Amino acid sequence: MQAFTQLNGLVAPLDRANVDTDAIIPKQFLKSIKRAGFGPNAFDEWRYLDHGEPGMDNSKRPLNPDFVLNQARYQGASVLLTRENFGCGSSREHAPWALEDFGFKVVIASSFADIFFNNCFKNGMLPIVLSAEIVESLFQEVEADIGYKLNIDLAAQTVTKPNGKAHTFEVDNVRKHNLLNGLDDIGLTMQQQDKIKAFEVKHKQSQPWLFV
Repeated sequence: MQAFTQLNGLVAPLDRANVDTDAIIPKQFLKSIKRAGFGPNAFDEWRYLDHGEPGMDNSKRPLNPDFVLNQARYQGASVLLTRENFGCGSSREHAPWALEDFGFKVVIASSFADIFFNNCFKNGMLPIVLSAEIVESLFQEVEADIGYKLNIDLAAQTVTKPNGKAHTFEVDNVRKHNLLNGLDDIGLTMQQQDKIKAFEVKHKQSQPWLFV
């Protein structure tokens, strides 16, 4: 997993509350368990004017001009700004996979569904909870300023606006350590590789009949 330390990213505003995982990545695209390749179908039902199915050439599909992420000013955005209860619905891990593959590294909202929130950290994304008042002010500023960027500093736990004003956010110390060091669950286990090998050797010596 790639480490997350700091990001100065373009912000895209998705002004919707209660966005569920079915909207983030529709069910017909869940046949693969690979983490890559879901980005072209993120928000598929809002993003395109036709019905999407696996295997379609997305470059030839008609885009919905009214969907915010299709607007030219938000192309290349790495920070998604949205409303409360983002990521609700089913527990599919494909949702953060799709967002990350789309290009988002940070999601800012006033609240998240718990399972989605946890899955973000496990996949190298940083979900940030800010108050509804701060989120509302960010929406207004993003709309007013083309090319609006935020600086996200995980070590300092700050979101800094273009005018230099910073907002702090909370993050669990373990999750923070893992993101800063690019450690997922497998990475954490591999840090104990020497101890695991030593245990296996000792176990084989003490109970050799188990290995016949």
